[in-house]
Amino acid sequence: GPSLSGRQCQAARGVLGVGPPSAVDPKLARRGRRCECGPCQRRSRGPPREGGPTAAWPPREPQPPRGLPGRGPPPPRGLPGRGPPPPRGLPGSPSRPVASPGGGPRRPVASPGAPAAAFPRSQGRDLQLCVWDLAEGRGAVVDAVRLESVGFCRASVLAEGPQRWTLAVPGRGSDEVQILELPSKTLVSCLKPEAGARLGMPMCLQLWQAESSPRPLLLAGYEDGSLALWDVSMRKVCSRAACHSEPVMGLALDPRRARGVSGSAEKALAVWSLEGQQALQVRGTHELTNPGIADLKIRPDSKILATAGWDHRVRVFQWRTMRPLAVLAFHSATVHCVAFDATGLLAAGSGDQRISVWSLYPPT
Repeated sequence: GPSLSGRQCQAARGVLGVGPPSAVDPKLARRGRRCECGPCQRRSRGPPREGGPTAAWPPREPQPPRGLPGRGPPPPRGLPGRGPPPPRGLPGSPSRPVASPGGGPRRPVASPGAPAAAFPRSQGRDLQLCVWDLAEGRGAVVDAVRLESVGFCRASVLAEGPQRWTLAVPGRGSDEVQILELPSKTLVSCLKPEAGARLGMPMCLQLWQAESSPRPLLLAGYEDGSLALWDVSMRKVCSRAACHSEPVMGLALDPRRARGVSGSAEKALAVWSLEGQQALQVRGTHELTNPGIADLKIRPDSKILATAGWDHRVRVFQWRTMRPLAVLAFHSATVHCVAFDATGLLAAGSGDQRISVWSLYPPT
C-alpha cells in the first residue's frame, strides 16, 4: 500500500484508521478539510472508520433515482406493458441450481431432460468430461464424469431417450473401453479384447444404433491400426478389420449407407463398409498429399467429408466418390478436430488456439 509519512500521510493515517486520532494534522483539521493525497481521496468516498473524520469533504448532494427528469425511476426490463422478463431457462422445462465453474454463484439452468443440443460436452486432460449449459449466454457445468485414462481417445455419446444416454470412454486398462449410462453414471459393461489380441490402446470411438439391431454398437479404432465392431450388450467383437499400418486417429460412420472412413498417421484414408451392419469390410484407400489425420466428420446430409490434418489444413471431399473439393488453409498449427452443425456450417479447431467456421457447399 502507500507509505504513511509526512503531513499528508498523517491525515491519511486518521482516515484509514491505522493510527490514533491525534495523528491527524491539526492545521488541516482547523481548516475543515482533508489533504488531497490519494489514500485520503479514496477513503473519503466511503464511510469513515473509527478515529477518522466524521463526514466526507466536500459533502455530496443526494442523487435522484435514475430515469428521465420528472418521470421517476426506469421501469423493469421487459416488453412495454408485460412486466419484467421471466427467469432464464429453456421454455417449458424445469430448472435447478448448478454451481458455475470456479465456485461462483449458483444460477438456474435447464434440467438434463432438455434437448441434447443445449448441452455441449468438453473433455480435457484433467480426467474430466463436462456437460455444459450455454443457453442464453450462460456458462455453467451441468454435470461431470470422472475418466479413468488420459490419452488421445475422445468419448462418444449416444442418445437413447429424452433423459437417457450411453457414454463410451477409455477404461482403466490400456486396451479397455468402459460403457456408462447417463445421467446415473452406472457402469454398464467393460469391453476388453480377448487375450493375445494385442490391439493396443483405443484411439477413437463411435457409438451408433443399427436399424436391424435393438442393441447399441461401438466402432473402435486401435493403436495397431485395426477397427473393431463391438456389441455393447453382449460384450463381444462382432467383426474386426486391419485398415491401417499406423494407429487409427479418427473415424466417421455414415449410418445411411453403412459405410465409413478412417484416418491415421499414414498418408492415406481407408474406406470401409458394414456388410449386413455386422461385418467390417475394407473397400479401398484414398491417397493424401501429406500424412497425418487427426479427425474426420461426415456432414449430416451424407454429401461432404471433412478431415483435420497434421499439415494445418482442412480438406473437403465429396463423400460418395471421395473426389477432392477444397483445401482450407487458415490455421498455422495442427488441426485437431472438425465438426458440422445441422445447417451445414463447418468448424475446425487447431493447436494455434483458434477455431475457424466455414460456410461451403450449402445443403440443398
